[in-house]
Amino acid sequence: MEMKSLKIGNIKLKNPLLLAPMVDVTDLPYRLICRKAGASLAYTEMLYISQILHTNKKTQELMKTSSLDKPVGLQITGNSIEEFKKVIPHLKPFDLVDINCGCPSLRITGNQAGSYLLKNPNKIASMIKILKTSNIPVTAKIRLGFKTNNVLKVAKIIEKAGADAITIHARLAIQGRSIPADWNEIKKVRKSIGIPIIGNGDIFNGKDAEKMLDIADGVMLARSAIGDPLIFTRILKYLKTKKEPEFNFNNNIKQFQSYIKLSKKYNLIDIQRIKYLGSNFIKNTRNASSLRNIFMKLKTFDEIQDFVDNLEN
Repeated sequence: MEMKSLKIGNIKLKNPLLLAPMVDVTDLPYRLICRKAGASLAYTEMLYISQILHTNKKTQELMKTSSLDKPVGLQITGNSIEEFKKVIPHLKPFDLVDINCGCPSLRITGNQAGSYLLKNPNKIASMIKILKTSNIPVTAKIRLGFKTNNVLKVAKIIEKAGADAITIHARLAIQGRSIPADWNEIKKVRKSIGIPIIGNGDIFNGKDAEKMLDIADGVMLARSAIGDPLIFTRILKYLKTKKEPEFNFNNNIKQFQSYIKLSKKYNLIDIQRIKYLGSNFIKNTRNASSLRNIFMKLKTFDEIQDFVDNLEN
């Protein structure tokens, strides 16, 4: 199968597989291992604009990037048009900026940001127009709606405002993972919109990605890529050959070892993040449960590094 190309503004991606922005996951080291595995574009985790404007050490760490981290998108959310104007100078290190209009967290929607913005698509349009003055591509990540489906209306307003692409997570904000993603809605939007549509939700293997690429221009992987960066390699192999390699525990642990080394290299050691990711890396093997229990009790970076270095079967 010929690899589908994807262009977002002036950014031409090497393939149509993107790593989603994910809180507590997509720091610089994690983006780098996913890129090496085949992700063509990766994003910072979502940052509230006020976090960026009142910079602290934690926010600076989450915004850290490198020459190998290209192209990279900064994902932001907020509810203040004035703050969107003020954030422009902070976009300089990034190749793209994405507005999160999909986060369902009560902490975010309570501040009238994230998926709450779907209630007011004209406000999203104003935010896009402001960000377009930065001269980098501007995209939006949306859901089908907040409590009711208004995805087509929102997508048309976003396109008209000048956005370069839209990512659609095919669930309402009030729907959890137990509700299947409704890809048919992505298909409807794709038929009515002229800018690239990236599909997100319930993509776990090569067959899923292939089906999504039949109805969208790109595929964004989220939870299936947590603790399994090589899912990008396996999906790319499937798209080219129709054969998908099996998950391999030892190869996966090597990815985790790389993540730990990169965390040290870039001085981005966050024990809680490493433990969360590690609990996702240690899977699909004998004694995975007991290994995870031991791992979660470790306290220092050196203990974690020693344990993981001895994990291969």
